[in-house]
Amino acid sequence: MRAAWYTKLGSAGDVLEVGEQETPAPGPGEVRVRVRASGINPVDVKRRAGGRGALASTLVVPHFDGAGVIDQVGEDVDSGRLGNRVWIYEAQWGRNLGTAAEFATVPESRAVPLPPNATFADGACLGIPALTAHRCVYGDGPVEGQTVLVTGGAGAVGAYAIQCARLGGARVLSTVSADEKARVARAAGADTVINYREEDVAARVEELTDGEGVDRIVEVEMGGNLDASIEMLKANGVISAYASEGEPEPAVPFYTLLYKNLTVRFELVFLMPEDAKQKAVEDLTKWLAEGELRHTVAERFALDNVVAAHEAVESGPLGKVLLDLGL
Repeated sequence: MRAAWYTKLGSAGDVLEVGEQETPAPGPGEVRVRVRASGINPVDVKRRAGGRGALASTLVVPHFDGAGVIDQVGEDVDSGRLGNRVWIYEAQWGRNLGTAAEFATVPESRAVPLPPNATFADGACLGIPALTAHRCVYGDGPVEGQTVLVTGGAGAVGAYAIQCARLGGARVLSTVSADEKARVARAAGADTVINYREEDVAARVEELTDGEGVDRIVEVEMGGNLDASIEMLKANGVISAYASEGEPEPAVPFYTLLYKNLTVRFELVFLMPEDAKQKAVEDLTKWLAEGELRHTVAERFALDNVVAAHEAVESGPLGKVLLDLGL
């Protein structure tokens, strides 16, 4: 098969290669997928660059997300799955071969049926951002009738979090840093979008909620936003944080948190409880089939242009960057 890979950590141009690799075969409980689209996330480029620890294998085919068609099944897998269109998540978790290749093997549960109305590009957009968003929104139960604040609503996780909260019956507020990003957040379904470069977010939220505050915050920058988040939350509110790049080691104001009885939830998608993953998959697939989910594709590249694709992710695009691996 043709694939992209790296054998050392470093910049995309220095370490990524494209060529032939042995085509994998599915093991017991696994399926092999003929990959049609491979989704690239920030974590993929950070791992390749060395920002997430040492090299995990002598050779790594990157990317966790993707979509394609099952062409082989392993032992104990129903042969009726052959030919199924699927979206894939966690393809490279705990293994060295991800979706930046013509074929990828994954545990059967990680290859989710792709509804007929959904494209391979749609499916490749899901994975990490959509599962993270679902968990951040629903990790503490239903949100119907609640007010949810999504920070960074134009990001991949943020845009799906807006949709997950809206589809759950919540009122959704979102923060962004530019007009173009505001359009993305509104298109995702945010009721109100606040440009944090132009407005005092806490003051605006207080106004919008008549001084009551919000029930939950889906947080892209926990450390940098912590003081404002505490101010904006109702008693017994929740911060669901999936990133804190600007302030990776925030101080914890224990008694301030205590006297509002707040919950701070840390969400790493790979370690989500399995039942939470399955609930997210169930909801996302249902919404996908109903045409309720909106996906934002920033750019698409051929496999041979994987270096440019990784560099595009590093530039901070609005939406997901995809590799196209044929029809």
